[in-house]
Amino acid sequence: MTWYHPGMYDAAKPAGSLWEETAPPLAAGTDLGPNANETCDVAIIGGGYTGLSCAFHLARDFSLDVRVLEAGPLGWGASGRNGGFCTLPPSALSLRELLSRYGEAEAKRFVASQIEAIAFVRSFAEAEGFDIEPQGEGELHVAHAPSRFAGLAEDAQLLKDAFGIAAQLMPREAVAERFYDSREQFGALLMPASFGLHPLRLARGLAEAAARGGAKLHGKSPVTRWEREGPDHLLTTPSGTIRARRVVVATNGFTRAPMPSLLADRIIPVMSNIVVTRPLTDDELAAQNWQTETPCANTRNLLFYYRMLPGRRFLFGARGDTTGKPEDGARMRRYMERRLGEVFPGWAHVDITHSWRGFVCMSLGRTPSIGALPDDPSVFYALGYHGNGVAAAPWSGRMLAQVIGGKEDFSAIPAPMRGLPAAIPFPALRGWYLRAALGYYRVMDL
Repeated sequence: MTWYHPGMYDAAKPAGSLWEETAPPLAAGTDLGPNANETCDVAIIGGGYTGLSCAFHLARDFSLDVRVLEAGPLGWGASGRNGGFCTLPPSALSLRELLSRYGEAEAKRFVASQIEAIAFVRSFAEAEGFDIEPQGEGELHVAHAPSRFAGLAEDAQLLKDAFGIAAQLMPREAVAERFYDSREQFGALLMPASFGLHPLRLARGLAEAAARGGAKLHGKSPVTRWEREGPDHLLTTPSGTIRARRVVVATNGFTRAPMPSLLADRIIPVMSNIVVTRPLTDDELAAQNWQTETPCANTRNLLFYYRMLPGRRFLFGARGDTTGKPEDGARMRRYMERRLGEVFPGWAHVDITHSWRGFVCMSLGRTPSIGALPDDPSVFYALGYHGNGVAAAPWSGRMLAQVIGGKEDFSAIPAPMRGLPAAIPFPALRGWYLRAALGYYRVMDL
């Protein structure tokens, strides 16, 4: 059950993103197309970062027969349409909340794992020989109001004292001189390790590597029915049935029936919108003193995230509407255009060339979830990256492969990421919960 317009799940419809125009096509033979009636060791539902990374490692490292089933083209979901922020952490919890809820040891293990995840993305692309167009060093967390700078200062101290991370706190003047200036820039915290990338290049690179490693990838193969027959899972698509002993659910914000209700009813898909400008001129860059490729996100609860792309195009993202209707998508585009011009007045006249949207995956626990179903340990899952899965999802897919292959057990997963998402009371009301939460956060951001 979902409250979003069916068009948001129409896998035959391209996202309309800049990435689709600028990513090289998949190598021939990577996507085998709709599946037939087949049997395998592990079936993976979802052909994004999580599923493709899991498939690659299962096939290459453990010589398992793996099938990936993706409703659209490989990378059609969030993996092919996000903002390309390879950053940390994949959580909506503050650092202080992480420490309070999980203790210092597990909080540190969680953050360390995600620093490792960022490095893994870069090293994987280099090792497999594909270009993800890496940009910038670090991520800039920007105070959108003077009152938010104190919170950044507290985070800087916590990062140093509890996590051993040397983040750089900078007042407004230093940010304006070194990075950029705007009407919503009142100092920033420069986080190390992070960078920007081309997200669909990463997805297609993972797919090609997985196919070379022996995994069989089936785009345009939506799972419409899931049944059990003895120890086997039967996954039916419009073109055939896959029989598998183990199944991995890697559908993130697009998780819905026939995925198990223990997953589908415990996640909250939240819309995220992105617009991209035409290439900016020297004078337009100078108007905001823009001189960085470092990815940026501000301190709003309903954050803006933004970065300068190759070719001087500016990407500007924000949370979206709560219906998925086409008319609400058009309204959000107008809102995004207006707010971009208000935050960066020197660019208020600049044309928008691309606009698209998709789902990020939230949960009540506000951290990712990796594990196996308690009532069926042959069903594995990894999802819930809270809008920050570019690094976390490939890492999670690799971790699941190591668990399934017997190299690791679930204790290798940091506690903030281990186990099911928290149950949501009356999950049919999630749409109303989301509207109430977004309304509250809008007021807080004022």
